[in-house]
Amino acid sequence: MRKALRWLLALTVLIGTLSTAATAGAATAAEPRASAGTDIEDQLLAVPGMSLIEEKPYPGYRYFVLNYTQPVDHRHPAKGTFQQRITVLHKDAARPTVFYTGGYGVSTTPGRREPTQIVDGNQVSMEYRFFTLSRPDPADWSKLDIWQAASDQHRIFEALKKIYPKNWLSTGGSKGGMTATYYERFYPRDMDGVVAYVAPNDVVNDEDSAYDRFFAGVGTEECRDRLNAVQREALVRREQLEKTYASYAAENGYTFTTIGSLDRAYEAVVLDYVWGFWQYSLLSDCESIPANAATATDDDIWTSIDTISGFSFYTDQGLSPYTPYYYQAGTQLGAPTIHFPSIEKKYIRYGYQPPRNFVPRDITMRFQPSAMRDVDTWVKHNAHHMLFVYGQNDPWGAERFRLGKGAQDSYVFTAPGLNHGANVAGLVADQKALATARILAWAGVAPTAVSRAEPLAKFDAALDVRDVEREPALRP
Repeated sequence: MRKALRWLLALTVLIGTLSTAATAGAATAAEPRASAGTDIEDQLLAVPGMSLIEEKPYPGYRYFVLNYTQPVDHRHPAKGTFQQRITVLHKDAARPTVFYTGGYGVSTTPGRREPTQIVDGNQVSMEYRFFTLSRPDPADWSKLDIWQAASDQHRIFEALKKIYPKNWLSTGGSKGGMTATYYERFYPRDMDGVVAYVAPNDVVNDEDSAYDRFFAGVGTEECRDRLNAVQREALVRREQLEKTYASYAAENGYTFTTIGSLDRAYEAVVLDYVWGFWQYSLLSDCESIPANAATATDDDIWTSIDTISGFSFYTDQGLSPYTPYYYQAGTQLGAPTIHFPSIEKKYIRYGYQPPRNFVPRDITMRFQPSAMRDVDTWVKHNAHHMLFVYGQNDPWGAERFRLGKGAQDSYVFTAPGLNHGANVAGLVADQKALATARILAWAGVAPTAVSRAEPLAKFDAALDVRDVEREPALRP
């Protein structure tokens, strides 16, 4: 494996040298610049449908929060529009550009994703349609699907490519990694490369045995036993802990109309516990889990569950911001179902509940089983310049994207010991070098930069987000 990676790295340097010989190297200007004679803000606002919300200062960059007018239905653009939030982290129009989305809302705080640091480029970030504040009013939920969202990205790219003419890469983590992959499937000529982090791939929604196998072997037996025991104990003590939950809900004004009852919400939170631990924690964090659940206090059990799963998540107030995700999970993306062999059936009343239970009943949902099969087949046979990065201990990686014979210059790597925050920096040395070199080559930077296979921009603790992209448990 290591010999193969070394050979690939040597080949990637040669390819990078040949394909980027005519391109510019790393930017040497200390200050960001746009096209000669025209301010970048003026260029952005000259795009039809673009408006400025605010500009925020950051050294070495200009950072804009913008609204962009999008059709509610890209197939019928005349049938209404909505305002979609995007942000632009501008460095230099002569640098590559990274197109990022997390698949949910968009942060309005300046931040740089890993590929942006690697290529020392600009970054365009998009809020996913139907997430506040990018929701049509009134909301026609049938227009929330992966093709419509990919078409949002396509229009943004077409509008900004004139301003940023160099190579573009798309990226995202988790649901954002899924989004980058779907965008590539529907508009494969837009991007010069794709870096998809920890992207789930639920091809057959009703076949989830891969998750059960994952939980049977992840981490160590001692850690699994601790987690399973706390989860079970929370259900054994259901009656008394639900009294605590009722008080907690009353104090915070939480309600349970969407999921149906406090009892359903309580079990949903508890059943998320083991999954949530491995999604967001490391094996070393097992020391924080009660060692003997049977003798732990009620407060110890409550605190451990709340810290990892969060008792606010399945309230109406907790679910509401994620209605678009659960709608998509229940119509196209699919959702996992796992079993609990360490818990007697008498303690489990509902099991893993389907996305339908987390979406208000006045929103119609119908599952489309062909959507993920189509994307999976396309990736296997058509992936080109695509990199998938997974974490060894991340449950979402149990069902992942895989490459077939038709894939070209594409890779699937796994970061040892890492969770839902896995990235290129966490890969073993040979894979890290290869992945970095390919990202640089796809971005079209100078051959000397490709051969070094190192990020072109220095790490900035305030700008370079390296934390896990945390969403409430059981959301990718």
